[in-house]
Amino acid sequence: MLTLNTRIDDAPQVHGTLVLPWDRRERCRMRATLASGEEVALFLPRGAPLRHGDLLRGDDGRVVRVVAAPEPTYAVRCADPLALARCAYHLGNRHTQLQVCGWGLRMRADPVLREMVLGLGAQVEEELASFEPEAGAYTAAGHGHGHGAPAMLAPVPLRQKIHRPADVDGA
Repeated sequence: MLTLNTRIDDAPQVHGTLVLPWDRRERCRMRATLASGEEVALFLPRGAPLRHGDLLRGDDGRVVRVVAAPEPTYAVRCADPLALARCAYHLGNRHTQLQVCGWGLRMRADPVLREMVLGLGAQVEEELASFEPEAGAYTAAGHGHGHGAPAMLAPVPLRQKIHRPADVDGA
């Protein structure tokens, strides 16, 4: 069985395709099946999900391209930018993974959240689409890509010392 264990930036030849939905691309250790039917094992460092287009090198030197599988999602659109921002806020407040698109938001299908955004004035369309949610602001892999030098979208906040009356000199 081919073991895929290294992410690479480019390759002169790609030997296979690994088509996975988002919930499987979040995992770093699993068994999977290439589009050709060949069984593979993924054994990658923890922390960075697989993204559409990622290249993985196997223990025998073969290279496999990751493809985001279409899955049930909702396209969330609003005529008013304020309504869209409100939808994004409330979905984020519920720790919902979102894909930010030029036309609005894409989220995984969830009937309860669908009703919530409809109530906030959104139009929601069911679709079968590849899902590529935003990386978290403190994700070391940066904006959805595991290539190149790690970059953070926002600086990690330092813990501030909490001053109490007893901490002040002379008190």
